[in-house]
Amino acid sequence: MQFELSIEYLDRLKNAISQQEDEYIKEQLSELYPVDIALILNQLDLEDANYIYDLLEEEQSADVLLEMDEEKREELLATFSTKEIAEQLDNMESDDAADVINQLPEDIQEEVLSQIEDIEQASDIADLMSFEEGTAGSLMAKELVSVYAHETVSACIDEIRRQTESVDVMYAIYVVDDNEKLIGMLSLKKLIISHPLALVEEIYDGDVISVRTSASSEEVAELIQKYDLVVLPVVDQLGRLVGRITIDDVVDVMREEAEKDIQLMSGITDDVDSNDSLWRLSRARIPWLLVGMCGGIVGSRIIGGYEAQIKIHPEMAFFIPLIGATGGNVGVQSSAIIVQGLANNTLIVDKIAPKLIKELSVGLINGIICSGLILGYNLLISESWTLAATVSIALMTVILCASFLGTFVPLMMSRFKINPALATGPFVTTLNDIIGITIYFLVGRLLYGAL
Repeated sequence: MQFELSIEYLDRLKNAISQQEDEYIKEQLSELYPVDIALILNQLDLEDANYIYDLLEEEQSADVLLEMDEEKREELLATFSTKEIAEQLDNMESDDAADVINQLPEDIQEEVLSQIEDIEQASDIADLMSFEEGTAGSLMAKELVSVYAHETVSACIDEIRRQTESVDVMYAIYVVDDNEKLIGMLSLKKLIISHPLALVEEIYDGDVISVRTSASSEEVAELIQKYDLVVLPVVDQLGRLVGRITIDDVVDVMREEAEKDIQLMSGITDDVDSNDSLWRLSRARIPWLLVGMCGGIVGSRIIGGYEAQIKIHPEMAFFIPLIGATGGNVGVQSSAIIVQGLANNTLIVDKIAPKLIKELSVGLINGIICSGLILGYNLLISESWTLAATVSIALMTVILCASFLGTFVPLMMSRFKINPALATGPFVTTLNDIIGITIYFLVGRLLYGAL
């Protein structure tokens, strides 16, 4: 049954902690998955979280630690000695251990590494820490199963038995040559049905997709998604097998990227969540709020420049919100479609012209419909043909301009290696507001002067 954390459950647990009802707490936790226990610890104060953590089994505690929120995990780790942290890392896979140790202050990272009893594990963690964040090297784990192509099936099975002692889940069996270069994969089916004296080089599959340690996390996610992979081998610059990346690691990356893009689209510059401090939340939001304010000031100055026209034709002021809101919405819709295409690699950045033409065509259709409706509305409530024509023509022009900007801006940002998600937030909205108001009054000046 899926666990749902309630206030009542949390209050009962806090009461059990205060009464030191260890057996009751252990009984409750024994029925939960590590991610559920982590959810509980995230909601408790540091002292209570530490109390419950001490009651967990050794292997379970490592899994819980990995599932906790980063900030809460940092607080909890700060209460541990370097020896206690090292003991937790011993029970993790190398990639997870490297992620945890990278959150520690630099002055104690080396001390923690020196306290890890498994020298091979410590070496693997140190190796992973050397890779730049956001690369395949920083995502991969060193634990894997590999065999040599020149080995017999019988020897291969013995080698697999030995290697799987340090591997929790065997996703694949990789085949390497005498220089440790990845040359293929071996299926369990072929391994089982083949003669014990048959050579691995006679039965392995040489069609294997791999990625270099320097590849970006986005490239890794794209490969796993494109080819429906569960695990992806990682090789160094010489083609030697050095690790593997599993789909759960990539899902974490994809989720983090999606959260970052959503925040950028909303005008939030830093990676924050609702549990962050007031100052951090405010600092993340204020830059684009100031940009929006500046855009509003520019818009007000534009309206002020047409003050005389508004005095003569005050009815024009009634439709300023309509022009601004419609232009902003159209721009956000267009840019959202483009950003989505760029994110899932269904859009080629070099082919801008066809996409612009398509979006302008969509804008033209939507513009005809919207301007036609507003024309009919104005003719029903007003006797002024000039006002009706001004609003309709301006609305059509604004929709076309917004469609163009919503398509062009994210494509250009992507070409210059700037996150295009910025284009779907306050940037495009503010720009379209300014351009929309300008177009509206220019059209009004031309039409009111001509009619």
